Amino acid sequence: MDFNLVVLSGRLAAPPELRVFESGLRLVRYLITVRTDEPHRRVDVVPVTQWDPPEDDVVPEPEVGRRVWVTGTVQRRFWSAPAGRKSRLEIVAEQVLVRPPDFDVS
Repeated sequence: MDFNLVVLSGRLAAPPELRVFESGLRLVRYLITVRTDEPHRRVDVVPVTQWDPPEDDVVPEPEVGRRVWVTGTVQRRFWSAPAGRKSRLEIVAEQVLVRPPDFDVS
């Protein structure tokens, strides 16, 4: 059995980008910074997209550095560019929780 589930906890690396299409469908794009100390210290910036999030989940302007929790799946996106075919991995979120500062436990 295959299983594609991601649970991610990190911080906003940039303000979220909200796009509203003519159909009314909404897309929110996040960049989430995840710090790892083991086995080596590093910082990853993970792209996260969320299609048509519930109105309650869209925080108007959360500040960069705010703690974020994400659940979703990993997907590889492909597109054509002048230099040839490109791809990237991203998280397609089912749920994104932007926590208030007083909830931050790290």
